[in-house]
Amino acid sequence: MNSPHTIVFDLDGTLVDTAPDLITALNYVLDREGLPPVPMASARNMIGAGARKLIERGLEAEGRTVSLADMDRMTADFIVYYADHIAVESRPFEGLEAALDHFAAQGHRLAVCTNKLEWLSKRLLDQLDLSRRFAAICGADTFGVQKPDPTIFRETVARAGGEVKASIMVGDAGTDVGVARRAGVPVIGVSFGYTDVPIAELKPDRLIHHMRDLPAAAHSLMTA
Repeated sequence: MNSPHTIVFDLDGTLVDTAPDLITALNYVLDREGLPPVPMASARNMIGAGARKLIERGLEAEGRTVSLADMDRMTADFIVYYADHIAVESRPFEGLEAALDHFAAQGHRLAVCTNKLEWLSKRLLDQLDLSRRFAAICGADTFGVQKPDPTIFRETVARAGGEVKASIMVGDAGTDVGVARRAGVPVIGVSFGYTDVPIAELKPDRLIHHMRDLPAAAHSLMTA
């Protein structure tokens, strides 16, 4: 068996397919501004940099810009609506729970490192009965920095009780590859998430197309 590692996961587009509820919340905010909804297919790749960025990208799609005060108000409206509708359609990606079971049985620690707010992340994972699986759930506001700043990764691993030198990042976007590179750890990219640049182009150490492939990819890095 490989020595215990800390497997650190991004949340949106990696652990959970949150796009339906995030885009519904975005379209709720846009509708209040008198703007048309963003189609689900094109909006998926707007996700991943937090609520404010999602709204900015939604406005850009309509060729709109707003004042700082309006952006603050729209972001607050988004968070209130999203918090109340956080797990209407969001579901773990197929094969996730079996992969988590595998890692737990091997004695590995599991953690979440996301640019979502910590309390929203915990609420989502609570409603999906996933929180209990993770030794740490850390968000954009937990340490005052976001991915790709390596501080958030290092502090997440520490909070989980692990060591950075025995850890692996799993994510779907440039921020995840970036945080891993800056922290000096290997990264597994998932091809089914949300990213404006295809994850394969970002050259993760391993690339998987289904969660069933995650344990083998992780173990190949542990033994490399």
